Amino acid sequence: MRGPGVGTSAPGTGVAPGGFRRPRTLHPTSPLRAEPATPIPTEQQRRHQGKPVSRDRHRDQEQEEGRLRMPMRREQSAAPPPIDREITISEGVTVKELSEKLGIKANLVIKKLVEKKIFATINQNLDVKMAEDLAREFGASTNKISYEEESTQEIVQAEETTDRVKRAPVVTIMGHVDHGKTSLLDAIRSAHVADREAGGITQHIGAYYVEKNGRKIVFIDTPGHEAFTRMRARGAKVTDIVILVVAADDGVMPQTLEAIDHAKAAGAPIIVAINKTDKPDAHPERVKQQLADRGLLAEDWGGDTVMVEVSAKTQKGLDLLLEMILLVTDMLDLKANPDRPAVGNVLEANLDRGRGPVATVLVRNGTLRVGDYFICGSVFGKVRAMFDDRGGPLREAEPSMPVEVLGLDSLPEVGDMFQVVTDTAKAKQIVIYREAKARDVAMSKSGRMTLEQFHEQLKEGEVKELNIILKTDVSGTAEVLSDMMQKLSTDKVRIRVLRSAVGAINESDVLLASTSNAIIVGFNVRPERNAATLAEQEKVDIRLHTIIYELTDELKRAMTGMLEPVFKEVYQGRAEVREVFRISKVGNVAGCMVIDGFIKRDSEVRVLRDNVVVFTGKMESLKRFKNDASEVKTGFECGVTVRNFSDIKPKDIIEAFVTERVAVEAMA
Repeated sequence: MRGPGVGTSAPGTGVAPGGFRRPRTLHPTSPLRAEPATPIPTEQQRRHQGKPVSRDRHRDQEQEEGRLRMPMRREQSAAPPPIDREITISEGVTVKELSEKLGIKANLVIKKLVEKKIFATINQNLDVKMAEDLAREFGASTNKISYEEESTQEIVQAEETTDRVKRAPVVTIMGHVDHGKTSLLDAIRSAHVADREAGGITQHIGAYYVEKNGRKIVFIDTPGHEAFTRMRARGAKVTDIVILVVAADDGVMPQTLEAIDHAKAAGAPIIVAINKTDKPDAHPERVKQQLADRGLLAEDWGGDTVMVEVSAKTQKGLDLLLEMILLVTDMLDLKANPDRPAVGNVLEANLDRGRGPVATVLVRNGTLRVGDYFICGSVFGKVRAMFDDRGGPLREAEPSMPVEVLGLDSLPEVGDMFQVVTDTAKAKQIVIYREAKARDVAMSKSGRMTLEQFHEQLKEGEVKELNIILKTDVSGTAEVLSDMMQKLSTDKVRIRVLRSAVGAINESDVLLASTSNAIIVGFNVRPERNAATLAEQEKVDIRLHTIIYELTDELKRAMTGMLEPVFKEVYQGRAEVREVFRISKVGNVAGCMVIDGFIKRDSEVRVLRDNVVVFTGKMESLKRFKNDASEVKTGFECGVTVRNFSDIKPKDIIEAFVTERVAVEAMA
C-alpha cells in the first residue's frame, strides 16, 4: 500500500505528485477563462457550429436589405407624375424619337422598358400603345397621328397664303346604275368609255380631265352598281363637287339615295344633272319633286341646289353644266401649293405584266415629279414614269391631276394616301413596321375553330361553308367583291374568301382550292394554261365572270340550292397573234399560230392580253393563206378576224371555245 507521501497528494491541496503545486483550474463560466483551456473543436464540431452562425448572419443581411428596399417599393407603387405637357407621336416611333419628344435621355426610356421586361435598342420601333404608356409615366399625354400627317406638319405650318394658287376642281359623278353617268362623261370629253365596259356597266374608277374656258375640270367616274358602295364612298372623300346623275324617265332610285348620303357625309356640294331629257317619257319636274322630298331643293324652286337638264345623247345642256361647275368652284375658292411635295390618294391599282404594279393616283396638293420617292400605305417606291388619262407620258403632275404611276414595289391598297418623302430611311422603316403589323393582323384572322364553337354550331344546326378564291384584274374590284361575298352569308351557308388577289388564275390558286375544297372565281381574268390543266386533273371548279351582278346571282342561287341549267364553256384551243395586217374593206386581220388545241370557224373567241380578257365575241373569218378554213390545228398558221373588234395587237392570245347547255351541280 502506497503512503500519502509517495506520488499522491491529499485531495483539495492542489499539490501535484512529487511535491509540485499544479495551477488551479477556473470555473467554466468565468470571463477570465484561459484561452488554451478551450478545447479545439473537431472538424465535425466546426461544421456543426458554423450553421447557426451563418443563418444568423444571413437573417441580419436580409433585414438590412429589407430596410433598404422598403423605400424603393414605395417609389414603384407611387402614382405617375401629373400630366404637364402633350406630345405628338406617329406609328412606328423609335425609342430615340420618343425620348427627344419627351425631352429626356434615351437611356431613361430604355430603363423603363427593361422594367417592363422589354429589351429594346435606341432605334427600336415602339407600338403606339407602348409609346403612350411610356409617355404617361414621364408626365406627358399623347396625340396620335399618321406618319404622313407628321411629315407634312412642318410644311403646312411654314406655308404662307401667298404660296397657294387656284387649282382645278375634282368632280365625282354618282348615281344609279344605267342612269347615263359614263355616257354623260363620254359626251363631255368626246370619248367612248362605255363601249369598253362589260354589259355597259362601269367596273372601275376612272379619272379624266377636260378644259372649259381655259380652265381644267377633273372628273372621277364611280361605278353605279350597289356592290360598289365602298368605292363610291372612296370617290366622295377625294372630291370637291358631286354631280348626281338622275334619269328623267326613271327618277330617284336606291343608289341615288346612297350617293346623296355619301356626298353629304363628305361635305361636298351637289349639282344634279337630270339626264335623258330627250326621251318622250321624261319628266324632269317629277325628278325635282322627288329630290325635294330628300332635302335637295332646286334653285328655280327657291332652294340652293343647282339642277341642270342634260342629254348625253343630244349633248343638250352640257356647256351649261360645265359653267355651273366652274361657278360652284369659284364659290369654294379651291387652292393648293404646287411648290410643296406631292400628296394624293390611290384611286385604282392593277398588276401589268409588262409594267409591273401600276397605281392611278389623284394628286391633291403639291407637284408630283418623275424621280420622287414616295410612301403609299405599306408600299415604298420611286416614280419611274407617269402617264395621263389618255396614255401620254408626263414629267410632272400638278394639283388635282389624275395620273398613272409606275415604280411601286407592290400593289397598294385602294384609297391609301400617296405621300412624297424626303427622309427615305425613315419612310422605309415605317413601311417595314406597317408590313409587320399587317402580317400580324392577317395571322390573327386565320383562327382555329374551338370545340365550344363547334358544339354551338351543332346545336344551331348544320352550317355549310363555301370556300372561295377570288382573282380579279384590279385591286379595287377584289376588295369590293370580297366584302360583298361575305355579306351574302346566311344562317345555313357561310362564305369564306380564302384568298383575294389581282392577276391571272395560277397553279398556286388551284392547289389551294384543291386542298381547301374551294371554288375559284375569276372576274375579268382567265386561268393560265397550266392552271387550267391542273384544275381539270384536281376537279377544281373555276367560275369566270365579267359582270358583277351575274356573279352575285349565281352565288345566291348556289346557296339556296336553286342553280338553273346554264351554258358551260368547252375549251377548244388558243392561238397567238404574231402579226397584225391592215386590209382595206376587211379591217385588221390577225396572223396567228395555233399553239394549243384547234380553232374552228364557228367558235366563240376571247381575246386575252396578259391573261386579262379584253374582248369576247364571235369569229368573223378563218383562213389558211387565201382560202377559207373550217378548222386549223396545233402548229399551223392562220388568219383570224374577230367580229366587232379591231384592236388586236401582237402577242395577244385568241382563245376559242363553245358553250354547251349542262346541268350545274350545286357549289355548296
